[in-house]
Amino acid sequence: MEEINIIGAGLAGSEAAIYLAKKGVKVNLYEMRPEKTTGAHRSGYCAEFVCSNSLGATALTSASGLLKEEIKILGSTLIEEAFNCRVPSGASLSIDRFGFSKKITDIVKNNQNINYVTKEITAIPNEGINIIATGPLTSMALCEDIIKKTGEENFKFFDAVAPIIKKESVDFKKAFFASRWDKGEADFINCPMTKEEYENFYRILTTAQTIELKNFEAKFFEGCMPVEVMAKRGKDTLRFGPLKPVGLFDKRIPSDYKKQQFYAVVQLRQDDKEGDLYNLVGFQTNLKWNEQKRLIHSIPSLENAEITRYGVMHANSFINSPKILNKTLNTKNNPDLFFAGQITGVEGYTESIATGLLAGINAYRHLTGKNLCELPPVTMLGALIDYITYPEHKNFQPINSNWGIVSKIEADKKIKKDKQLKNTLLANRSIECILKIKNKIESP
Repeated sequence: MEEINIIGAGLAGSEAAIYLAKKGVKVNLYEMRPEKTTGAHRSGYCAEFVCSNSLGATALTSASGLLKEEIKILGSTLIEEAFNCRVPSGASLSIDRFGFSKKITDIVKNNQNINYVTKEITAIPNEGINIIATGPLTSMALCEDIIKKTGEENFKFFDAVAPIIKKESVDFKKAFFASRWDKGEADFINCPMTKEEYENFYRILTTAQTIELKNFEAKFFEGCMPVEVMAKRGKDTLRFGPLKPVGLFDKRIPSDYKKQQFYAVVQLRQDDKEGDLYNLVGFQTNLKWNEQKRLIHSIPSLENAEITRYGVMHANSFINSPKILNKTLNTKNNPDLFFAGQITGVEGYTESIATGLLAGINAYRHLTGKNLCELPPVTMLGALIDYITYPEHKNFQPINSNWGIVSKIEADKKIKKDKQLKNTLLANRSIECILKIKNKIESP
């Protein structure tokens, strides 16, 4: 059987490689790290999480939760291992990022059907079936070759990474554990602010120096907006965003604690299995490191915080998928060439894994002479692919899974007004469809 080349051992590439290997296909999996770094990754491990350590909600009534369930049904190894490496974070799936990446690396390197090669690939191979899953930090040489071979220019946008601190350095005389509205476990560390404390924090944030961006037009993705950019949209923007105080209560305050109303609250989310490290939720940033330290230390409870990783910002690239890709994730001008992951214009960890799985499924079907699998937009993954390949986009931008892209359901006014019920119906419809597709994929 012919070998398949996969370029990039991130979330999408690793998922595709493992799927194909389980099917008995010989895979050459290429990864340039650690020989050549991206500026954002910290290791040479496969499937490294760069930004936050959260894959989002798990409930089927959430878009992210439904997407997880869909690819779990379709056989995603990475989602299974993410649950195995889960750390407390309420109703979200957050992971021990080091433990997860090490586990996926072990799976990849111990599979006899995967030939793991540490090497930068600067051009798409001219022969055979290839999956490009190099992510948003694709090397410039390969970017140029992709542009040359697809005939379309890449877009550019910027992404930012949040700082991480040690839990032991948090002042718990001021901070407290809680989840919003007491839903689920009290997994988040909450650092409340008074109006005066917030105004001081806001002043530092909006006057702090940032790292100068060079040679690129700064174009941000709304779902990963740097905190300093959000702040400059208005004094209260953060208070209605990542620092919103609504539904957070310190139970150490007397019995009517639910009448509390803090002015703003900074939340910290567990980042490792042991619970020693926490990242600042919504604090992706491009501030200079000394400014980040000054800002973090201005937050009540974090005056003496020990920072183990500062936020960084990096240029992300993605292809013009509406002009380049079919709904099966292979290119219109070359059926042997597939793309997967954030380079396609999907945004988010689960979305990257999902497109890696679909690319793996279709690369296998292409190799074995079967019809490729095209998912309908009644499913979350199908809707995501439908969106990024829609040819009439006038200004294509990266997108997360969300209910707005899924095919609407016929419902009466009562159901339309009940968001939970409507999402339940949409999720049930999707799962029913995915189960049928799984049976079709697995049939001889």
